[in-house]
Amino acid sequence: MKHLHGTYFIGGIDTDAGKTVATGYLAARIAQAGGRVITHKPVQTGCTDVADDILRHRAIMGCGLLAEDRDKLTMPQMFPYPCSPHLAAELAGRAIDFAAIDHSLAVLQQRYDTVLVEGAGGLLVPLREDYLQIDWVREKQWPVILVSSGKLGSINHTLLSLEALRHRGIPLAGVAYNPFFRSQDETIHQNTHAYLQGYLKRHFPQAAWWDIPCLPNV
Repeated sequence: MKHLHGTYFIGGIDTDAGKTVATGYLAARIAQAGGRVITHKPVQTGCTDVADDILRHRAIMGCGLLAEDRDKLTMPQMFPYPCSPHLAAELAGRAIDFAAIDHSLAVLQQRYDTVLVEGAGGLLVPLREDYLQIDWVREKQWPVILVSSGKLGSINHTLLSLEALRHRGIPLAGVAYNPFFRSQDETIHQNTHAYLQGYLKRHFPQAAWWDIPCLPNV
């Protein structure tokens, strides 16, 4: 996993695609290979003290909270209402502070070789009424790791997400397939897995594919 060097955006095909587990797993793999890696959650909703997703990352990585976690560098924007970032910010009466996010990322990028930035929800989730998450990622030009799953409908959601990235010229690092979120119909699950792998090879031959294992107790 040492080839994942730099800053990557972990985006999902929708809400509950398995981004948090995929982010923690990839970080753990990079660390096990000797890489200096940290995860980052720029906007976390439904929390006010410690970001739930960062806690889960650290559990998967097998470590406690880091100094950067305690300093909130890995969780610079938190809002109490569990909803889309634009609505959570509106309900909290404050806008998302992108300068604070940029500052936290700059510090982490100086300290670590790899920073995995986990997004909120799907790629096109609004951060403001007129500003989508994918617009922010395009400005940063970070390679995207797209998290997909074996649920019924995942083929459509994955292909739409890939088209959105291609249309905006955003590089695709790869697809992480999370089997935890899957159809109970094994035929659908297996076909979804095979179809998406084949589609990626045909249309994004340089992109990687990661099978995320079902991790217990995380």
